[in-house]
Amino acid sequence: MKRSLEVADIFRAFGPAYRKAHGHEMPLRHLRAMRAIEICRTAELGGHVDGCDCCGALRISYNSCRNRHCPKCQSLQKERWLEARKKDLLRTCYFHLAFTLPGRLRPLVLRNQRVIYNLLFKAVSETLTELAKDPKHLGAEIGFISILHTWSQTLLDHPHIHCIVTGGGLSADGKRWISCRKGFFMPVKVLSRLFRGKFLDYLRKAYDSGELNFPGEIRPLKEEVVFKKLLTELYHQEWVVYCKPPFKRAENVIDYLGRYTHRVALSNDRIMKIEGEEVTIRFKDREDDNKIKFMTLDAFEFIRRFLLHILPDQLIKIRHYGILSNRGRKGKLERCKEILGVLADENQEQVSQETWQDLLTRLTGIDPRVCPCCGKGRMILREVLLPQYSRSPP
Repeated sequence: MKRSLEVADIFRAFGPAYRKAHGHEMPLRHLRAMRAIEICRTAELGGHVDGCDCCGALRISYNSCRNRHCPKCQSLQKERWLEARKKDLLRTCYFHLAFTLPGRLRPLVLRNQRVIYNLLFKAVSETLTELAKDPKHLGAEIGFISILHTWSQTLLDHPHIHCIVTGGGLSADGKRWISCRKGFFMPVKVLSRLFRGKFLDYLRKAYDSGELNFPGEIRPLKEEVVFKKLLTELYHQEWVVYCKPPFKRAENVIDYLGRYTHRVALSNDRIMKIEGEEVTIRFKDREDDNKIKFMTLDAFEFIRRFLLHILPDQLIKIRHYGILSNRGRKGKLERCKEILGVLADENQEQVSQETWQDLLTRLTGIDPRVCPCCGKGRMILREVLLPQYSRSPP
């Protein structure tokens, strides 16, 4: 059976030449991420040898890099996160909203990722929180999870935030659950315009305080007249915010969240072929009725686009707000459960203590502790393999 292609194959084949050509201008986090993906599940990271106690068959397993941008290291982490979120579910509808920054801001965002991504989270969270508390719209404190994505299907920069929002909230006195109108959350235009105003206000303050950098092609924006002209033009532009119909069942939220939470810019299964110095990937064309299409890129251009989405160190890409925040979860979320009649899940503690073997068995139906050769014996640890560090550059 032919092994499927991976981002790691592209990095191994073309990464050394790419670093030689561009390493002097690459951020350290890009170098670290490339290296981690290249050596993920290889002898360089070490591993262990298991042996069957029945037939004696041996199996070598190498360690994962655990880098959050590695396509191979997200599955089990995602499942554990989703299991933890199940205990937060309420008997209410949920909405999916997305807030997108205009294309004209993307060059500025790329050169100021940490500052502007944090501003984006702030503007989105305040927009949802303030409108929900306004009696004209809901008059309650909602809960929501915000997830940062930075890519388009063709790996170009496209910063936007997905939000999963409760279809109602806790009243100010904490005594009632106030539901949204059936099938309707809030007017999209109202959301869009408040989001636009908040983000541009925070962006102007970041400029005034000297937090923004203006290297290369965006150098002209350093001039106050040019920057304020851009803000004015953006303020008179409609910004894209959309709200999907509510989920029919609260349980569907967990499955849906799995599509967004731990995704990286490109999954391995979208790589169709590597031929010569070119890479062909599969993508959905959003502007052509989501038709599946193929795009061929020069290997260096593929790497450049992938690296656009390596997030700044310690930047949190999944954030919780309102009754789902860390502060609100213990008190307000529990109160919401009481009001809505949500029973405690007696099995939740057991699920949260699952080993990775138990989790993998539950997800795939294949127990990694059972010998894959004879199907009878148990795989027992025989040897720990120490990392075999190479001398190749980081």
